[in-house]
Amino acid sequence: MDKPRTDIDSRKRRRRLAWGAGAAAVAVGGIALAMLEPMAPSVDSRSLYIDTVQQGDLVRRVRGPGILVPRDQRWIAAAAEGRVERVLVRPGTEVKMDTVLVELVNPELEQLAEEARWALDAGRAEHASLRVRLESDVLDQRARIAEARADYESARLQAEAEGRLAGQKIISDLQLARSRLTAEQLGIRLEIEQERLIKLRSSVDAQLQAQNARVEQLRRSWQRQKEQAESLQVRAGLDGVLQALAVDVGQQLQLGANIARVARPGSLVAELRIPEIEAKDLAIGLPVTIDTRNGLAAGRIERVEPAVQNGTVKVDVALDGVLPAGARADLSVEGTVEIEKLSNVMHVARPAATQPDIDTTLFKVVDSDTAVRVPVKLGKASVDRIVIVDGLKTGDRVIVSDLAQHQRHDRLSID
Repeated sequence: MDKPRTDIDSRKRRRRLAWGAGAAAVAVGGIALAMLEPMAPSVDSRSLYIDTVQQGDLVRRVRGPGILVPRDQRWIAAAAEGRVERVLVRPGTEVKMDTVLVELVNPELEQLAEEARWALDAGRAEHASLRVRLESDVLDQRARIAEARADYESARLQAEAEGRLAGQKIISDLQLARSRLTAEQLGIRLEIEQERLIKLRSSVDAQLQAQNARVEQLRRSWQRQKEQAESLQVRAGLDGVLQALAVDVGQQLQLGANIARVARPGSLVAELRIPEIEAKDLAIGLPVTIDTRNGLAAGRIERVEPAVQNGTVKVDVALDGVLPAGARADLSVEGTVEIEKLSNVMHVARPAATQPDIDTTLFKVVDSDTAVRVPVKLGKASVDRIVIVDGLKTGDRVIVSDLAQHQRHDRLSID
């Protein structure tokens, strides 16, 4: 007879307990792993720039690139349309005010100037003819006045003589009355002729003034045409050095096109471009140091443009003293403006890609091989240093190099 096996149930029970214990162990291990912090990424210490927070005075400076430009310069533009016939002077040449730089040709303009001169000559001839004719009219009127005066005087004398004879009853009273009436009529005629002379002279003056105005109009028209024709000889207009030439032989120029730039040597100013975020404290009179790459020059701000262009503010700097050797127009320079001196502030080297007066985070070195991210409030900034308002203390060591690739980590391991 077969015996029942009682060890099967016990083995199944032990197997279930083993599986349960294994599952529990796996769950506990998962929870433990989840509670562990992720491994901090490693950063080579040789690639880091670490600075120490300091307490003391800080001179705020801002910096910007720029160029040297002549204080006294002018662009010479085409005063008339024309084609470039010859280029007589090249950049770098010293020129005088009347030095011809470029010759243009415009046959139509030259023809207009010649026609304007002919019109002026015709107007002057008409003026002379009119003057002669009007003077002749005046002479004729004066002759008529002389004739009328002679007739009047003759009649007056006759009337006076007949008056004496009438008193002696030699002639009749009727004859005397007729003589006196004739003298009176001739006197009135004389007055009328004299008034005609006055009016004629007024008319002569008016006609000559009108003709003078016409001649003056023709003269100015000819002068303009002549100046335009002469402007085909493009002159420097300034004693100095030809800085740039913007045309070539054969080029057709429109009215107002730039041809050349002439500058007076020895008087340079620096034009700097300061980033707009750092330009809010710029003011006229602030000291500036200009680096020409061949020496330093001192200066002061003399003008700050009110508008922002391409994220920068243009600043003009007047230079003091003798400039370094090699300083010339269009030379690239870098300027540093001293804004103010801050007394007894905490400051550190300016971290990469940070702006002043913001809340941010920086990596603080807590021991020789670990850095942790801490919140920091930044204040005013200089070219290479920035004020610490809160979040750090004097003596703290901070990573100020660019760590953009670790922006999602709060801890770094320094190798």
